Amino acid sequence: MPPPTPPPTEPAGPSAPFDPLGGLRFAFGTLTVLPVPVTRWDRDAARGGMLCAPVAGLVVGVCAAGVGLLLLFLGAGALLAAVATAAVPAVLTRGLHLDGLADTADGLGSGKPAEEALRVMKQSDIGPFGVLALLFVLLAQVAALAQAYGDSWARGAFAAVVSATAARLALTLAARTGVPPARPEGLGAAVAGTVPVRSALLVAVLVTIAAAGFGAFFGAFDSVRTAFAVIVACAAAERLLQHCTRRFGGVTGDVFGGLAETAATTALVVLSLG
Repeated sequence: MPPPTPPPTEPAGPSAPFDPLGGLRFAFGTLTVLPVPVTRWDRDAARGGMLCAPVAGLVVGVCAAGVGLLLLFLGAGALLAAVATAAVPAVLTRGLHLDGLADTADGLGSGKPAEEALRVMKQSDIGPFGVLALLFVLLAQVAALAQAYGDSWARGAFAAVVSATAARLALTLAARTGVPPARPEGLGAAVAGTVPVRSALLVAVLVTIAAAGFGAFFGAFDSVRTAFAVIVACAAAERLLQHCTRRFGGVTGDVFGGLAETAATTALVVLSLG
C-alpha cells in the first residue's frame, strides 16, 4: 500500500450514499501512481475507494498486458514478456505491494509478539523471510505468465488482467467491517472496516461473474477456471488476512500489500493449471 496517510475522520452522521467518482479518485489515488488527486479522506471516501479497488486493478492489469503484448509484437519471447508484465504492477504501485508482502513475511516469520512484530514490519530493511517471499512470489508470477504467453498472446494478456483485478478485489474484501486495524495510524487504519460485508460480497460476485464471462471467449472450461481462479485467489488472501489479524491484532498497510500479491499470484497459478 502507499505511504501512511492520516486516518480519515469519522462522519458526523450515517454513511453518505456511494459516490462512484469519489470512490474512483480514492482508489486510483491511493492504490496506483497515476496522477489522480484524492480530495477527501473521510470514512465514506475510503469506503467508496475500496469498493472501486477492482477497477483500479483492471486498469493496472490492462497496462501490464499492454506492455507484454508490445514486447511480443517487437519479437520478444514469452519469458521476457512475462517479466515485463509482472514488473508493470510493481511500477504502478511504486513497489509498495511487494514491499508490504516482504514486511508482512518478516513480521510473521519473526515469531515475536504482536507489538514487536509490528515494529519489525516498520523497519526499512528486508529480512530473510521477506526476501524469500519476494523471490518465490515473483518466480511464480513470471513462470505462470510465461506459460500463458506461450499458449497465446491473448491468454497471457487475459491472465495479467484477471490477476491484477483479483488482487484489488482481495483488498475490497479485507476492508470489510469487522476487520480491525493493527495500528491507529496509516492507510491500513484509514480503510479498515469501511466496507459493509454485503457490499464487499456483491463486488466479489460481480467481479467473478465478469471474469467468467470474459473467460468464456476461450471456451467453457476457461470460463469455469477463471471464476475458480478469482475465488481461490480471494480465499488465499482471506486465509492470510485471518492469520495476520490473529498475529498482529488487525491489519496494516503492509498486510494489505501482502494480500494483493498473494491473490495475484494465486490467480496466475490457478490459470496456469489444466
